[in-house]
Formats: sequence, C-alpha cells, structure tokens
Amino acid sequence: QVQLVESGGGLVQPGGSLRLSCTASESIISINVMGWYRQAPGKQRELVASITSGDSTNYADSVKGRFTISRDNAKNTVYLQMNSLKPEDTAVYYCNAYRGWVTFGDNYWGKGTLVTVSS
Repeated sequence: QVQLVESGGGLVQPGGSLRLSCTASESIISINVMGWYRQAPGKQRELVASITSGDSTNYADSVKGRFTISRDNAKNTVYLQMNSLKPEDTAVYYCNAYRGWVTFGDNYWGKGTLVTVSS
C-alpha cells in the first residue's frame, strides 16, 4: 500500500507562487501515474496535472502555462510548481498515485494540503 504525504500548501497573494511536494512511501518508478487533484468548496474534485513513469505529463486547461509537474525519483517525490496563482486556484490539493491498468488497478491518496489565494 502506497502512502503519500503532501506539503507546501498555504496562503499566497494573487500572482504569487507556491510549490507543493508529495513524497511516496515507495519508488515512484513502480507507480504508473502520479498526479495532483484539487477540490474547491462546492465543486467536484478535478485533475490538475499528472505525470507518468515515462515522464509524460498532462494538465488541466485552466492551469496550462502556469503550473508545472515534475518528479525526483531519487527522493520518491513529485512536485507541483504553481505560478501566477489566481483566487480560483483556491482548493484542497490532493496527491494521487495510480498503479495498474485503466480498468483495474489501485489508487492511493494523500490527506490533502490547502492552498488559499487571496489578497
């Protein structure tokens, strides 16, 4: 069972930057996809960005050009660099790990870290 621990959330002003970290309890090389999701009050949880074991990345349209997902295999850690933050980016951000196939696999979640963008 993969355990995930997020860090880096906090309060930031609009236009500011924040870097989130997610450390896994095992090698992320063995995990098919690592991703960041977020959930704002009254809204459904949505995928923000993901990165595969082969370094293929994907971003939500709302964050393209502003957010960057990356990983450090030696540290079993994935990062989400968030720049030009907007109030609408305010949400609880969750780290996710998926290991398996599209129709069969295991999902693991962190407890989440709150990001608040406000003046």
